[in-house]
Amino acid sequence: MQWRAKPALPIAKLITAGAVLALAAVFAGGDPSRWAVAAVTAAVLVLWAVRDLMVRVRLTADDEGITVVTGVARRRQVPWAKIERVRVDRTHRRILRGALLEIDTGDAIYMLGANELGADPDDVAAQLTDLRPVS
Repeated sequence: MQWRAKPALPIAKLITAGAVLALAAVFAGGDPSRWAVAAVTAAVLVLWAVRDLMVRVRLTADDEGITVVTGVARRRQVPWAKIERVRVDRTHRRILRGALLEIDTGDAIYMLGANELGADPDDVAAQLTDLRPVS
């Protein structure tokens, strides 16, 4: 099983980078510090979008365990025996609500949202629980 980042995610980041530069063109005038902030922001968004395009699959699972993307593009394979817990972490702050898939391996916790998984974290947690061998 594989879970991939939503295709709209890198597109939205690239559009936002363009919007940042357009806003700088309108409001920055000749101020080099505003242009620098806009350029750095746009560059970070473009690099983040490129990472999303290059590393689309964020989580895979099979009979042996899971493989999760860590950092920029590294992958870590974790056998089922080392996974202590798979759960969905919910946050509620004012009007914002969120759910993250949390995979606890004891030495690291991997948290993936719906945009990174391309699916509801509850559904992914249920599928991982079904795939995980009973010990």
